[in-house]
Amino acid sequence: MPEGDTVWQAAKRLRSALAGKVLTRTDFRVPRFATVDLTERTLLEVTPRGKHLLARVEGGWTVHSHLGMEGSWRIYAERERWTGGPNHQIRAVLSTADRTAVGYRLPVLELLRTAEESKAVGHLGPDLLGPDWDPDQALANLLADPGRQLGEALLDQRNLAGIGNIYKSELCFLIGATPWLPVGALPSDRAAQLPALAKRLLEANRERPVRSTTGRRGQDLFVYGRAPRPCLRCRTPIRSADQGDGSRQRPTYWCPSCQTGPAPAPGRRRRTPN
Repeated sequence: MPEGDTVWQAAKRLRSALAGKVLTRTDFRVPRFATVDLTERTLLEVTPRGKHLLARVEGGWTVHSHLGMEGSWRIYAERERWTGGPNHQIRAVLSTADRTAVGYRLPVLELLRTAEESKAVGHLGPDLLGPDWDPDQALANLLADPGRQLGEALLDQRNLAGIGNIYKSELCFLIGATPWLPVGALPSDRAAQLPALAKRLLEANRERPVRSTTGRRGQDLFVYGRAPRPCLRCRTPIRSADQGDGSRQRPTYWCPSCQTGPAPAPGRRRRTPN
């Protein structure tokens, strides 16, 4: 699952390469839009919305995409070889006179009327890196279902947009609660810190090539991907387990000493190498 800072960086690259330029080629390799031709129109802007990308084109059209787990947009110079994957994984091509953007493995790709973008992104909560950011609304959304597990509430883009699986684990560590703690059981002072802390992490990383939540070179993350290595704070081995709503299970990491709250049943814990 992509994080909001990853999508923000992708939007910046696309904007730098294409915005303000006339499209000389468009190729949408999904059946519904295979015959659409946007050539000779100017690509006006590319903006992120949570984990979604919106490329707005002259004439009131928007190319809407989502990176999913494995998708990417790659930028190539004229005559440069495309290296993002085999041709059958290409979902979109947007070219100008000197640059080409190729969308690989995009699980969501569609054309919308710009005036109707809300059909694709209107369900999202406040965007951590967007102009609509509202920490009070984000907190109210998180607390609206007090029985829900904290990790699942943070991943729900309807609550606040931009948190992926990495930031979920890191935020729970920094707030001192396990991802399985019911949101309503989180002390009010720590709950109030969550929106601002999440925003601070994503803003700090949106310009970085390597994501860091620790500020330590070579030790970039506190818990995510670190099981069974020792916690950077207390040296207790980091643990991992799957967490999900039943439709999708995601690897989740926590420190059993630094974080309070319930842990998953032993049968749901992930095996880690010795």
